[in-house]
Parts: sequence; structure tokens; C-alpha cells
Amino acid sequence: MTSSPSRRTVLGAALGVASAAALAGCSGRRPADGRTAVRFLGPETPETFRAVIRGFERANPGIRIDYTPVPPDQLGDVLQLRLSAKDSAIDVYAVDQPRVPALTARGFLTDLNRIADRTRAAVTPEQYAVSSWDGTLRSLPIWTSTQYLFYNADLLAKAGVALPGAAPADRWSWERTKAAGRRAMDRAGADYALLLEQTDLYYGLQPLIESLHGGSGITGKDMLTPAVTTQGWIDALDWYRTLFADGSSPRGIPSYQLSSLFTSGRVPFFVGGPWNLGAFAGLKDFTWGTAPQPKFAHGRAVTPTDSWSWGVNPYAEHPEAGLRFMEYAALTTEGSLSTVEASPLIPSNRKAFDRYAADLADKATKSTAGVATIMRHELAHSAVSRPRSIGYTQFETVMGSAFSDIRNGSAVEPRLAKASGELVRTWERLR
Repeated sequence: MTSSPSRRTVLGAALGVASAAALAGCSGRRPADGRTAVRFLGPETPETFRAVIRGFERANPGIRIDYTPVPPDQLGDVLQLRLSAKDSAIDVYAVDQPRVPALTARGFLTDLNRIADRTRAAVTPEQYAVSSWDGTLRSLPIWTSTQYLFYNADLLAKAGVALPGAAPADRWSWERTKAAGRRAMDRAGADYALLLEQTDLYYGLQPLIESLHGGSGITGKDMLTPAVTTQGWIDALDWYRTLFADGSSPRGIPSYQLSSLFTSGRVPFFVGGPWNLGAFAGLKDFTWGTAPQPKFAHGRAVTPTDSWSWGVNPYAEHPEAGLRFMEYAALTTEGSLSTVEASPLIPSNRKAFDRYAADLADKATKSTAGVATIMRHELAHSAVSRPRSIGYTQFETVMGSAFSDIRNGSAVEPRLAKASGELVRTWERLR
């Protein structure tokens, strides 16, 4: 969460089109103030990184960080274009963690093994693993992620539905959640039963599939063999198709509008990431609560995870200064906490994470009671990373199209078979 895919849509709308500097490159000249200018490219709004940049520059007065935001849905293409051209005007860039293998295979990430021991000591083992490839550290993890079941307490009370418990042991099933949402539609006038923030995106749908033991969708020694036609895939996506076919979820509303649909009081349940906590906390006259993300009744608890790392461009003009900035953000407690100052994302740094979780617990309200406990439990017990493959980028694109078709009514088995064939043909070029 990936940075969260729905959150990416929101950021894309906020950023508009990519800046001319991002698409065409920046001047490599030294700034007039004499400082070394580190050029940093990422998908977040400037406000997200203001605190970490300010803290780093204060500790390193000879270095300036010039951040260029790029809409998330354009970042991959921008990086492909500029790094393929060996553009030196990017020093540091944000890396969606499952893309580390592909970026490494293309020669777009600098070897960071010289700081591997320090990184292992600072971040969780899982975050170290997803930031590495083939035994080499290739990026530094900044954030991790999870998801929650947010609920509208007033709508559920009006419908006569007991509130979900916040303890992981009280986790609801998807079946129970949908049934409770349908009851809110029938008895309390709710427009829909359930909203999935990560509509049509693998990050959000992988937990449904893996809850039914369907597997990640990629297998084989080289992780270039599709496995998207297992019974778990079929059953999970049949449930997903029905969710929209029977009107329990809306078909025509963009993902980035779903959180506001929930906070308007028209839907009882919303499954989304921790970035929503800050936005929801400021709302008045809206009674909401937080519970663990559901699982299927006969499945296991699975939640999404991973987010963004940062990498050094092998062609960077200022690689050492860029790496120093990354180390501050990823390997120091102060720097890591400053990356989540403007938005309640989850830091990968272990010491920062402990302070972040303790702060969440200390400041908990009736709406957020249990959030810290849920987060700790999910990351330790139910989190499943997206598959690690040099073909992940193509996989996400192909499956995103299949998910969209299924949501809009396509039969599940033939559509998954078609996607499998597309992956076979696409991945032949990578073998």
C-alpha cells in the first residue's frame, strides 16, 4: 500500500497530471544556495513528505530535497521512461514493494547491501524481505499496511444489528458482514451493504482469494507460472461478482469516492486502510467504529500488507546524498515517524512502529478503540504479502482487468481462464 490503490486514486486526482519536470527531467545544476539538491520522485502529495524533508534538511544543512509528485497511475510509466534513458535527474524514487524484483531485473535499483546489516536491525524481517531481491537489498522500506472493517454504528443500531467486536478473536465472516449489511438496507434504508475500498485491485482482493486457500495466483520455480484458476480463486471471485450483481455494492462509483459514500451515512460497512483513520477522526455527527477485516466462514484470516520502499537510481547524480536521505527516513526512529506525521500510515521501522502503535492506543477514542491491537495482530498473524515475481507488474494489470470484468458480470471461470492465457503469453518474454 501498496500504498493503497484506492488511496492512489485520490492522490492522483489531487496531483492532476504529472509535472513537466517529472516527465521531462530536471536540471542537474547545483542550486543557487550552494546545497546539493537530491531529486526525489513519488506518488504522494507534497504535504505527506514535508515533515521528513524538513527534519532531514535540518540535520543535513548541505543537502536540499526537491520532491516531485507524480500521479500514482503514471509513476510506473514515468520511471520506465526516465530510468531506461539513464536519466540522472532522479536520485531517489518510491518503489511499490512487489515491483522490487522487476525493477531489479531491469537494472533500475542500486545494490544497498553495504547497509544490509543496519537495515535488518532497524526494520521487520518481512519488510526487509520485500525490499530485497535475489539475496540483495535493493530498497529501504518506509511503510507497511493493513486493512480494517469500518462500520456505521447508527445504521447498524437502527437495523437491529449487533456491532462487530474489535478483538481479532471476534472477527466476522464475509458472509455475516454482507448479511448484516443487507439487513441495514432492508431495515435502515442503507443504499448498499458493503464497500470495498480496493475495488478491482489485487491488493484488496488477494485476501479474499487466499482466505479460501486459492493461492497468490503465481507459482513455479521462477514465479512465472499463472495459478489463477484454482477453486479458491473461483469461489472468492464468484462471491465478489455476486456482491455487485445483487446490489450489495455499487458498480458505477469510482473507488476514490467510496470513503465519502461511507461517511455520508449511507452504507453500514467499509473495508479500507489505516489512511482513513485521520480523515474519519475529524468528522462530527458520524458514529463509526473499527473491527478486524473479515474472512470467509470456512476460510482463514488473511489481510493485505506491504506498501512503499525507496530506492536509489543507479544513474543518480547524487546517490550518496540520496542514500543518506533514505537512511534518515527508514532507519532512524525520528525520520520514520516523520514520514507518518501527515497521514496515519504504518512505519516499517520497528522502534518507530512501537511508538506509533502506543500513540494510537493512548489516543484511542470510542471509534478507534482496538485499532492498535488489530494492527499488531494482523501484521504478526494474518498479513500476506503480494507475490514476488519479475512479472508482477504484468500480473497486476492483467488481473485488474479480469476483476473489473467479473465485477461487471462476466462469468468467473472463463474470465479467469482467459487471464491465465494472457499471463502465459505475456511472461514468455520474461523467461
